[in-house]
Amino acid sequence: MSQAPRPTEDTVRRLARTLLQDVPDGPGGPEVRPASATGATWRVGTRHVLRLALDPEAAVRRRRELRVRDLVRPYLPVAVPGSVAHGEWAPGLGYTLDTLVPGGSGERRDVSAVGEADLAAVLTGLHAVPVRQAESLGVPRRAPRSLEALRGAAARAAERLAAADELDPARVHQLTPAAAAQLGAQTSAAVLVHHALTADHLVVSAEGRVRGVLGWDEAVLGDPAEDIAGLAVAVGSPAAVRAATLAGYGPRPCLRGLWLARCDAVLRLGAALAGQGSTPLPLLRDRLHHAWEAILLERVTDL
Repeated sequence: MSQAPRPTEDTVRRLARTLLQDVPDGPGGPEVRPASATGATWRVGTRHVLRLALDPEAAVRRRRELRVRDLVRPYLPVAVPGSVAHGEWAPGLGYTLDTLVPGGSGERRDVSAVGEADLAAVLTGLHAVPVRQAESLGVPRRAPRSLEALRGAAARAAERLAAADELDPARVHQLTPAAAAQLGAQTSAAVLVHHALTADHLVVSAEGRVRGVLGWDEAVLGDPAEDIAGLAVAVGSPAAVRAATLAGYGPRPCLRGLWLARCDAVLRLGAALAGQGSTPLPLLRDRLHHAWEAILLERVTDL
């Protein structure tokens, strides 16, 4: 099997010149800058982002993402990128040239109290998207994860983190097998889930308002607690639970999302300490801290 091509700066500049003929060029064409280590995302000038599929599976997700963004846009109070052009940059590998959503990354800007209301509106809008319509666009269904299996894996990883002085393993054991069973997902409650509500997919204003949500290629029909978990890691557990509560979610999905986030954060930091993955350790430690922030709900529930 031949290896998929990798985009170069010249490849991206030639494609950008073709797509943006009305944009003034410099000596070598439009200014392009890589926005990801993999070469999958590039900034083009000051108003556009070029996203390239690097393998056939990613190409399928990119095509589906265009449909998903059009579907969710009327339901959300924040911006969703629009595509001004799409096609193939190499045989079988697609691209989409998107408008840049103004604002900064959630990794570098904190979400304010008003921004939490924006997040609540995002969760509310996702819940309102018709499931059958999303399914007709090819959005896959994903079964809820077993919190008990995740708890067991996180408990083992926590012991390794304890040896590295990263985490007290007793914290993971606060989630007992009985509590994990109580926090099982309701399989009949599947909704459209962004499934990648990470900080780098949140566009935040200087005042802390959430102005846009990026990265819709991982969207699935499944467990809404996954998006609560993503927000817990992105903006901290208290803010995530407040947003989910404003969106109408009760204690069980909020606590389920909290523990999904905590277990995931433990597992990812443990894997990184073992030399797996490319995410910087300081970022993983920040995410672990966010997930383990205490919330009032834990003190007033038997779960």
